[in-house]
Amino acid sequence: MNRVWSTSIMQQIVFMGPFVILFTLITAIPFTFGIYYSFTNWNGLSDKMPWVGIDNYKFIFTNDTQFLHSLWFTIRFTFVSVILCNVIGFIIAYFVSKPLKSRNVLRTLFFMPNVIGGIILGFIWLFIYSQGFSTIGEYSGIAFFNLPWLGNETTAFWALVIVFVWQAVGYIMVYYISGLANVPRDLIEAATIDGAKTPQILRDVIFPMIMPSITVCIFISTVAAFKSFDLNYALTKGGPFLSTESIAMNIYTEAFAKNNMGLGAAKAIVFFFIVMIISIIQVYLTKKREVQV
Repeated sequence: MNRVWSTSIMQQIVFMGPFVILFTLITAIPFTFGIYYSFTNWNGLSDKMPWVGIDNYKFIFTNDTQFLHSLWFTIRFTFVSVILCNVIGFIIAYFVSKPLKSRNVLRTLFFMPNVIGGIILGFIWLFIYSQGFSTIGEYSGIAFFNLPWLGNETTAFWALVIVFVWQAVGYIMVYYISGLANVPRDLIEAATIDGAKTPQILRDVIFPMIMPSITVCIFISTVAAFKSFDLNYALTKGGPFLSTESIAMNIYTEAFAKNNMGLGAAKAIVFFFIVMIISIIQVYLTKKREVQV
C-alpha cells in the first residue's frame, strides 16, 4: 500500500497538482465569476450587483447591432486570414524544406515577424500604410500604393488581413516544416518512380500524411484570428466608423470603457461558446481525414 502511495498517487500529485491548482486559480474560478457577472448589471466598481437574469443575453441578440456587426466582421476576418495563413505558410514550408543552402536564414526571416508584439507591429504598419505606401505611390504612380488603406471599410479590412497574415505565417510555417519532415521519403520516391508529378504527389502523398499538422495549424490560426485585438487596436482602433471593430474590442469597450461589466461578461460568454463550437467542428472534420502509416 505504501509502495503504491509512494509511486502512482504521488506521481500524479507531484506532476499534475501544480497544473490543476494554477488552472483552477487562473482559469476556472475567473470563468465561473464571469458567468455569474453575465447575469448581473454590475458596473465593475460598485459593491452592488443587481441580478438581471438573461436580460444581458436578450439585449445582445435583439438590440446590440454593433456586437452583431463586430461578430460578422470577426467571422469574415477569420475565414480569409485562416485560408491565407495556411496556404502561404505551407508554400513557404514546402520550399524551405528543400535542400537549399540558405534555408535556415530564410526560415529565420519568415519567423521574425512572429516575435514582434502585436501593438508594436500595428504601429509599424500604421506608419507603412500612412507614410510608406503613399511615398512609394507618389514616385512610382502604382495605384496599389495610393489606396486609402485605412480610410474606408474595404481597404481597412484587407489592411488588417495583410498584417495578421504577415505576422502569423512564420509560426504556421514551423508546424508545416515539422509535418513535412515526417513524411516518409520512400513514399515520395516510389510515387516519383511510378511517374507521379508534383501536384499528384502533393495531393495523394504529402497532404494526407501531414493532416495532423493541418489540423493543428487551422486550429491555432482560427483561435488567433478570432481573438485578434492588439492589431485592430493599434492599426485602426476599430475604425473607420467602427467598421473594423473585432468582437474582442467590442467586449473590451463594453466592459472597461463603458463600465458595463455585466453586459461585457455576457458578450464574452457568447464569444467563448462560438469559438468553442467552431473549433470542435473544425478539429472533428480535419481529424477524420488523418491517415496512419
